[in-house]
Amino acid sequence: MNRGRSVQVLLLAPAMALLGAFFIMPIGGFLLQGFTASDGRLTLVHADRMWTAGTYAQVMWTSVKISFWVTLLSVLVGYPAAYVIATADKRSKGYWALFVLLPFWSSFLVRTFAWIVLLGRQGPVNTTLWSWGFDRADLLYTWGAVIVGMANVLVPFAILTMVGVMEKVDRSLVAAAGTLGARPVQAFFCVYLPLSMPGVTAAAILVFITALGFFIAPALLGSARETMITQLIIQQVIELANWPFAAILCWLLLSCALLIFLVFDRLFGLSALAGEARAATGGLIARIGRQGVRLSSAVGDGLARLAELLHWPAPVSPDVANRTRFAAALVILFLIAPLLLLIPVSFSGRPFLSWPPTDIGLGWYREALTSPVWLAATMRSFAVAFLTALICFLVATPAAFAFLRLSGRSASAVFALMISPLLVPRVVIAVALFWVYAKLGLVGTIAGLVIGHAVIALPFFFIAVIAVLKTYDQRLDLAAASLGASPLQTARRVTLPLIAGGLTSAALFAFVVSLDELNIALFASGGLQSTLPKLMWDEATLRFSPLLAAVSTLVLLLMSSVVLVAARLRNT
Repeated sequence: MNRGRSVQVLLLAPAMALLGAFFIMPIGGFLLQGFTASDGRLTLVHADRMWTAGTYAQVMWTSVKISFWVTLLSVLVGYPAAYVIATADKRSKGYWALFVLLPFWSSFLVRTFAWIVLLGRQGPVNTTLWSWGFDRADLLYTWGAVIVGMANVLVPFAILTMVGVMEKVDRSLVAAAGTLGARPVQAFFCVYLPLSMPGVTAAAILVFITALGFFIAPALLGSARETMITQLIIQQVIELANWPFAAILCWLLLSCALLIFLVFDRLFGLSALAGEARAATGGLIARIGRQGVRLSSAVGDGLARLAELLHWPAPVSPDVANRTRFAAALVILFLIAPLLLLIPVSFSGRPFLSWPPTDIGLGWYREALTSPVWLAATMRSFAVAFLTALICFLVATPAAFAFLRLSGRSASAVFALMISPLLVPRVVIAVALFWVYAKLGLVGTIAGLVIGHAVIALPFFFIAVIAVLKTYDQRLDLAAASLGASPLQTARRVTLPLIAGGLTSAALFAFVVSLDELNIALFASGGLQSTLPKLMWDEATLRFSPLLAAVSTLVLLLMSSVVLVAARLRNT
């Protein structure tokens, strides 16, 4: 093994060790429990029970349908906002991105609770409908409520994924199409849209797999008809302690997620998940040859004709730029609507969430800031999030450096392993880690929480660092080496200082992912080391009070301060 290869292996070793010990082995060992009898023999009893009952397959199909519609809505709603961010100037882009990231700084859980108030019989939506002369509608505990609640959480993921590709699309190609006689709507559908499709498909697969593992919105906004497979898995583990059958249900969920991903990889390629812009002849079209190119052109032309027939404006047309920004503003309003509702509700004096707020006061803030339980959970969550970001930095940064020096199958294998936690529903990771932690004595420990959060946040950090390194001028490293600097000196004095801003953003992303992670805490905290999301979940199941809104508002203000300070430090 030559020296270069040895260095690459050394750089990849920490990430491989983390994923091997706390991702691959736990999931593999846990899934085997579904085919193991109490005496250790192999058995198909649990799998036969699942298929014989029929109910579980039906719930899985319901989960797929809900995830499909959430994905479709998230991509369609997020595309205008992603386009505006990608094509905006540097200053405007910062403001747009700020509003897209704002929901990340508030708990997914609390935003879901906010939809209960928004869609309630006496909530703002029904009140508005009644003022317009319509009857109050039963909007809660319906299919639509689940779809809207889940999409509100996942649209930011879709936007950020699509922006990474759209920013790399050469807009001069759209202008060139115009000089060749293409109308703006034709230029958009036949040129820009195909070039942005890798981002669209990457966003779709990430949203779909994430949606498959959701349980908060279906549990709080839906009825029994909207039960998802994740809810049954949690029931089997927490309420029934039936590990073998929980493993079989995880097999069902994981198989569905991997099947969808394999189809995606077959058609579009893994690299789309890394945010790489491709030409319209990439992915599927490259695989099916000239007929695929003709098909793509025909589809684009057909969409263009349909758009013209229905008088749909094209975003690339200068005269509709304001309308495109208005559509993006509506998307932002949809994302932050729960946050806007939570702030006034947090001042309510009533013991339950209601609209409009009455008996205005600071009682809930006083309770949140003086309660030892809430303060301890907050400090624990921030400590875990900080340690998670630190581990991701120490593990993913060297792995990203090594990855960019690989090629061919080695690069594909490393990339697939590094992003693999993104492709597995989080509940499967959480249950598998709980199964391992029970044997290792890590249940109810800070170490267990940090390890689980690091596994989930690692792909986000890794992809963000890759994006930064691809724009880094490596000639600077070569210049430092030519002046006698060792590789370690070059990394410490040249490379890392120049990419510090990107690393800060990646660390902040990992910090936020950890801060809002409920799946790991639901199992691994053991009730002894509750994080803030876990305590919020417990609070919601007990009394569902405005205290949740007050805590969420405080976290939002605190996270905003952290982000602003990080941005200031990055620009200095």
